[in-house]
Amino acid sequence: MTTALTNNPQARLPALSKTRVAQGLLGFAVLLVLTKTLLPAGLVRPPEWLVWPFADWINALFNFLRDDLGLMHVTRAFAEGVEWLLDVTANLLYGRNRWPYLGPIPWSVIAVTAGVVGYALQGWRLALLSAGTFVWIVVMGQWTWSMETLSVIVVAAPFSILFGLMIGVLGWKSPRFEKILNPILNIAQSLPHFAYMIPVVVFIGVGPKAGAIVTIIFSVPPMIRMTLLGLKKVSPEVVESGHMCGATRWQLLHSVQIPTARTDILVGVNQVIMQCLAMVVLASFIGMPGLGQKLLQLLQALKIGRSVEIGITIVLLAVMLDRCTKAWAVRQPEHFEKGTSWVVSNKFLVIWAVLVAVAFALAQVFPMLDQVKRSQALSMAKPIDAVVDWFIVLIDPVTQWLRWFLITWILIPMRDAYLYLPFSAVLALLAAIGWAIGGLRSALVCLGFFGLIAMSGWWDRAMITVYMVSFSVLLALLVGFPMGIWGARNEKRAVKVLLICDTLQTFPSFIYLIPVVMLFGVNDVAVVSAVFLFAAVPLVRYTIEGLRGVPEALIEAANMSGATQRQTLWNVRLPMALPTIMVGVNQSVMFSLFMVIIAAFIGTQDLGQEMQRALSSTDVGKGLVLGFAVAFMGLMVDHLVTRWASGRRQALGLA
Repeated sequence: MTTALTNNPQARLPALSKTRVAQGLLGFAVLLVLTKTLLPAGLVRPPEWLVWPFADWINALFNFLRDDLGLMHVTRAFAEGVEWLLDVTANLLYGRNRWPYLGPIPWSVIAVTAGVVGYALQGWRLALLSAGTFVWIVVMGQWTWSMETLSVIVVAAPFSILFGLMIGVLGWKSPRFEKILNPILNIAQSLPHFAYMIPVVVFIGVGPKAGAIVTIIFSVPPMIRMTLLGLKKVSPEVVESGHMCGATRWQLLHSVQIPTARTDILVGVNQVIMQCLAMVVLASFIGMPGLGQKLLQLLQALKIGRSVEIGITIVLLAVMLDRCTKAWAVRQPEHFEKGTSWVVSNKFLVIWAVLVAVAFALAQVFPMLDQVKRSQALSMAKPIDAVVDWFIVLIDPVTQWLRWFLITWILIPMRDAYLYLPFSAVLALLAAIGWAIGGLRSALVCLGFFGLIAMSGWWDRAMITVYMVSFSVLLALLVGFPMGIWGARNEKRAVKVLLICDTLQTFPSFIYLIPVVMLFGVNDVAVVSAVFLFAAVPLVRYTIEGLRGVPEALIEAANMSGATQRQTLWNVRLPMALPTIMVGVNQSVMFSLFMVIIAAFIGTQDLGQEMQRALSSTDVGKGLVLGFAVAFMGLMVDHLVTRWASGRRQALGLA
């Protein structure tokens, strides 16, 4: 059958015509570049008539919602409720003088609580990590800042989980609503963090309540996704059993379907909490106190030692929260025989109550177990600064040369080359790539996304963003791809490398700025280095996952055919793993786009810098237009990679 189709010219005609159209578009793009000096101005840069006032329209819409519909009153009422909850958690965690006047809870009690939770979920290792995190925080004198951060997560995460669960259930019950929801979620998960902050500042203002609300909004989409996924995976037999037991629709949802989808929903909870931590750290840009604000101040002052201390605390909190929520997701509920005593069935609760009572009593006798003042805390800042200064002096010739080489010979020429390209040539090139991968539909998708960017009026800034992302992803490919191949060659090594990747992916993106600022200062090299570090992690991870997922039967067949290890790698394992590896490339691009926007605070001239200016001036229209421009880049790459990977899987018989 395959031979007949291959020998049939009519069967080959669509593929040939698709290739020829793509080649024709590519040739047209090259022609536009070569004849740039002869082109009319309207083909070099978007003409004025093509630039639409999207920002003005968005601002008008927001003014209508805020002033005419009175949405401001609704949002302020919600904000006041959130602020009240923040006051309660702040009072309990670090002693703000507000109702209910019960705090602060002794740090030893919180550490004991974290330790018991960790032990109940996964044993002694997680207990030591959980309790040890809070011991580190208090010893380093960062208790108040850390509790300011955690108080927002404690308030924001339940709201996000509840909203995400409700919307996910609605989307699962209504296919029509799900079709509307999916593109909204795609855009929401592609928007950079700052795009969420600007509307919140307009409606709410700045400060902790604004930070909490933007955290809630930002972290809802993954919960919706995982709720939809979990409920769709519920077996029809399970639902039928519920019907046969006479369960109502509500009982079926509450007692059968949601419990059956428990694992996926708890993975959504894990993602919500990690997204909350990432946003709370970045919400320092809108006046959110805590670890993020302190880290921002220290980085701006180039106080590397103190920045490292804060960075370690954020990393420990991220790893602890990630490990605990993942352990909760995989841990199955424990069932006891009828007649089991309450103490036995709730042993961890009893242990916790006893240890908390002991910790409270000891805190009354030993003040150090209650509160540790900043003056009593330890600090590693001076030794770290000394080591950093020594290290910088040691490698300064290398970093100076590398900075000079990258800026002079790569970054500036590459930026100028991207800016030299006529916008019409870029559109033709993207259409050629789209047509080659997915035909007319993909070409129109590429033209649509980048056409809207051209219409936004931010073409040059967008091209600077593209140049930084493309160079960073190229570096990540050159490093991450070989590292993934190396990691996949041995099962024990693969497990260790994947564990490191998992840990690195829990780090809030702000953390990656510390080492690059230390080495390169504030410039484009530091930005590219931070983006490269952030983007390399998914490439390593998915390369290993792809190579490990190749069927053993194929590898054995290659070995029996006399293939060497290198031949097996290049001719069997990599071709089969390529669709999975491309998922890593897709994530690498998305991570790079997010990081470029965040890294704008250390000096770039891309969309991120303009987004920070929009945040400073609370210009909702400008901020959202810039955010959509970034989202459109990510969505275009996602479409192309997904379409290519799907075709590749079909060709390999893996669909």
